[in-house]
Amino acid sequence: TITFLRGLLQERDKRAKWNGIPTLLQKLFESSHPNSDLSQAHSFLKVLSSQLSIEAMSFVTEDRKTAQESTFPNTYTFDLFGGVDLLVEILMRPTLIMQKKKPKMNDDLVKDCLSVLYNCCICTEGVTKSLASRDDFVLFLFTLMTNKKTFLQTATLIEDILGVKKEMIHLEGIPNLSGLVQSFDQQQLANFCRILSVTISEPDVGNDDKHTLLAKNAQQKRNASPSRAEVNQVTLLNIPGFIERLCKLATRQVSEATGANFLQELEDWYTWLDNALVLDALMQMATEEAEQSSTESSDESSLSTSPLRHRLPQSMKIVHEIMYKVEVLYVLCVLLMGRQRNQVHKMLAEFRLIPGLNNLFDKLIWRKYTASNHVVHGQNENCDCSPEISFKIQFLRLLQSFSDHHENKYLLLNSQELNELSAISMKANIPEVEALVNTDRSLVCDGKKGLLTRLLTVMKREPPDSSFRFWQARAVESFLRGATSYADQMFLLKRGLLEHILFCIIDSGCTSRDVLQSYFDLLGELMKFNIDAFKRFNKYVNTPEKFQAFLTQINSSLVDSNMLVRCIVLSLDRFESQTEDVKVVEVLSECCLLSYMARVENRLSFLFRLINIINVQTLTQENVSCLNTSLVILMLARRKAKLPFYLNALREKEYAEKYPGCLLNNFHNLLRFWQRHYLNKDKDSTCLENSSCIPFSYWKETVSVLLGSDRTSLCAITSYIDEPFVDLDKDLMLED
Repeated sequence: TITFLRGLLQERDKRAKWNGIPTLLQKLFESSHPNSDLSQAHSFLKVLSSQLSIEAMSFVTEDRKTAQESTFPNTYTFDLFGGVDLLVEILMRPTLIMQKKKPKMNDDLVKDCLSVLYNCCICTEGVTKSLASRDDFVLFLFTLMTNKKTFLQTATLIEDILGVKKEMIHLEGIPNLSGLVQSFDQQQLANFCRILSVTISEPDVGNDDKHTLLAKNAQQKRNASPSRAEVNQVTLLNIPGFIERLCKLATRQVSEATGANFLQELEDWYTWLDNALVLDALMQMATEEAEQSSTESSDESSLSTSPLRHRLPQSMKIVHEIMYKVEVLYVLCVLLMGRQRNQVHKMLAEFRLIPGLNNLFDKLIWRKYTASNHVVHGQNENCDCSPEISFKIQFLRLLQSFSDHHENKYLLLNSQELNELSAISMKANIPEVEALVNTDRSLVCDGKKGLLTRLLTVMKREPPDSSFRFWQARAVESFLRGATSYADQMFLLKRGLLEHILFCIIDSGCTSRDVLQSYFDLLGELMKFNIDAFKRFNKYVNTPEKFQAFLTQINSSLVDSNMLVRCIVLSLDRFESQTEDVKVVEVLSECCLLSYMARVENRLSFLFRLINIINVQTLTQENVSCLNTSLVILMLARRKAKLPFYLNALREKEYAEKYPGCLLNNFHNLLRFWQRHYLNKDKDSTCLENSSCIPFSYWKETVSVLLGSDRTSLCAITSYIDEPFVDLDKDLMLED
């Protein structure tokens, strides 16, 4: 019967063009029974492997879209006849045997099993999904990573599987995770970070700014307990020495990373790189290096005849190291933004991450100019750009996360620069910021410049629409965020930052909305409450044409520029109360920007538009600032007993536009949402308080007054909406 079935199978094989795969699988099955030595099975697997790898290679080299549509008959047949399940069974068999001394499988056989499974995953998404649904197999794969010889194949397969897995895995479910990680060498640890990134990042965090706040608040109510990603972050932080080793990896020099096994690593690389971008980058860098050397050398003839391949290894080493660092910085960045932020901060400071990155800045991070006109990537988006670009963006993201509202931000400076900050405070006769006094000088940057100053230098050289500008501006802005520090602002003003920003906004022809928004935000933080900054502004914007160009940029998108508008309104209010200061009086009378905002009709114009461009259904993390800026304008008006005047102006605007009740009903609904959002016990209100220097109690009080139900109150919105037009959306809010 068996002979008859074999004959039938072979006959069907010819007609169906199965290329003998079912027969080979049958032989593989028969030769892989528990007591066999598997050497024969391995020879059958090798034949199968060669047939499947051809298809996998064609997939990798084809354009992705066409590749998805083209068929891979060998892979399909292999899976159809149970090949994938058979290989999983062969791999996992040692774990199912009850004997104390488990039989050890041949490393090359394990390697080939993993390679075939990976090739199947590449060509057939269904295979990846079915493997991902088997938790026992996924956790088993991690145990294979202890073997250096099969590490890379295992890591590659795990990464593919975790990419499609519906539920995030629990890292604590991995057998002896701590021992596994401690057994890795630095190269393996870097590759492991690539896998970890999927297990510690919240899904969709990249589009965080685009999600409506209504949806996010509802989601938070449903998910009160820590997410799996947060639990996984804690698991990693509890592994002894984990963060210290990541800091060493992030900051080591390229020369430290070149071990004897470098060529072996390169041979293994082809499984790791699933696109040709990296190799293109390597070749391009080698060519540039060769050209640079030949033009710089006095003996050009000898160099130009020297073959390119002699210089290629150094370029490869650099890209290799850059790729490792991208993965490591990503993991550190995610941990810095998590719930354990303070613990992570303490460790990164202790292990001197910032001074280490400062020493790498000129040699590796910004060793040369890299063109970057691609779209600005969100935190969690897959970036298909070159390693050089990914590395720079990841580095800038890390700086942003590191200095944002944290006193460790002063570690970005060196000792001389810290002394300069102290001197600025002393000269202005103001006390030094407490965080500056508390900074441990043994952990700050060394060398002629700190990391922040180096960043400013390269920022000024970027072309107008380069998306690096966005990340650079965000990183510098995060240094200034929090309670306003005059000394920090002056430190940056002295280095020409304000003039650079104004050049970018007014004169450079920059059209990127992302870049302009980041520059507006940075300008707001740089100028807030700083009379010297407004004086410098007036010196640069010295013609009506320049001022008009500046206003046009602001007005072109208030969602992007409203933080700057808020800064000008707040600064004007403070300066108007300092009329005993001669310098302030002089700048108030001369500065075109302050004069413009002092005119009540201009403030009202901003207020109308800020309320008009948002409603509760469209509020996001990105545009909720428009609501807070409109509130700042009204809080300052309330302090001067001018609130009725502003509310009446809103009412008159509605009637002039022939939409009675439209603006005010919308604003009423927005403020009701504001109460639900900001008075939530989990919400941190210190940001609003620090950035405005208005106590949060006054924010709450003002919103309550505006939402008052007494129609005779001159400070309640409802008093300004005629009865027929009252249209407050009662069902708007989600019930508690």
